[in-house]
Amino acid sequence: MRKPLSLALAAAMALPATAVLADYPNGPVQFVVPWPPGDLEDVLTRMIAEDFQTAYGQPAAVVNRPGGGGGPFPGAVDVAMAPADGSVIGSFVIDVPLVGPYIGIPQLDPNPFEPVGIFLTYPFILATAASAPFQTMDELVSYAQDNEVLLGHFGAEIPPTAVTFALAASLGFEWGEDAAYDALDCNTLASGDVDVINTTIQLVLPCLDQITVLAAITPERLPMAPDAPIVAELVPELTLTLWNGLFVHKDTPAEVRERIAAVAQETMMSERAQDFAADTGAQVYWIDAAGANAVMARDAQSLARIEEMLGD
Repeated sequence: MRKPLSLALAAAMALPATAVLADYPNGPVQFVVPWPPGDLEDVLTRMIAEDFQTAYGQPAAVVNRPGGGGGPFPGAVDVAMAPADGSVIGSFVIDVPLVGPYIGIPQLDPNPFEPVGIFLTYPFILATAASAPFQTMDELVSYAQDNEVLLGHFGAEIPPTAVTFALAASLGFEWGEDAAYDALDCNTLASGDVDVINTTIQLVLPCLDQITVLAAITPERLPMAPDAPIVAELVPELTLTLWNGLFVHKDTPAEVRERIAAVAQETMMSERAQDFAADTGAQVYWIDAAGANAVMARDAQSLARIEEMLGD
């Protein structure tokens, strides 16, 4: 059964009827996810779109516009080029606003977006087989001094992989080889193709009892792997939140942003969103625009430090 609208959402719907607010939303609204369907951000954004349609009585749908983990982010370009009226809302990972403006995408330079809020932290982990000759990060560091350790990741250009490279450099070892994979799950480790995978914990839930989580790239330890340290415990300079949030063009009126935020906050606090978090290991919450800007500023500094560590 659907939960009733919260007081926050009801208050947002009852804001003074300015010209902009009285008209919004006055037509279909798109939530653009610049990745294929089915991942954590896609599922949660669909929950937001469903609640948005229920709250405001206008059609709301998720549009998937994939296009490369390190760019060119065609979905983000669509949002940047859309009218600044809240009819097109981006559901973006950290890469889009913090990396997109610096990799030669004219529509994203300078960053054209402002956050509505952040709602998800991806539970990225470093994992190995339970039968591997190393079962902790200290043991991995020692083993890698005399042995080649193969790393599987989702792409060398994305932040979780950069953190993984910087972690190795900070701890005094090198990955013997690394390779990008479309899927990093139980089969990847079982096949022996790689020794360590940089993936999200929900992708290895079916074999969690057959693997060891060496470290988590999250702000706090994961309930599903409480013994695994977070990367920032190992190297404090590598504090980084791999988040997803809602973004609109910076010229979008504040009243419109407030209406979007009211629904999104209600959705993230809903029982179904929190159940989804418990089932997948995702960290689901709501951070408002001011808090999101603070997170982005901190993470921008972390990315700069990582670039320095890696000599980029």
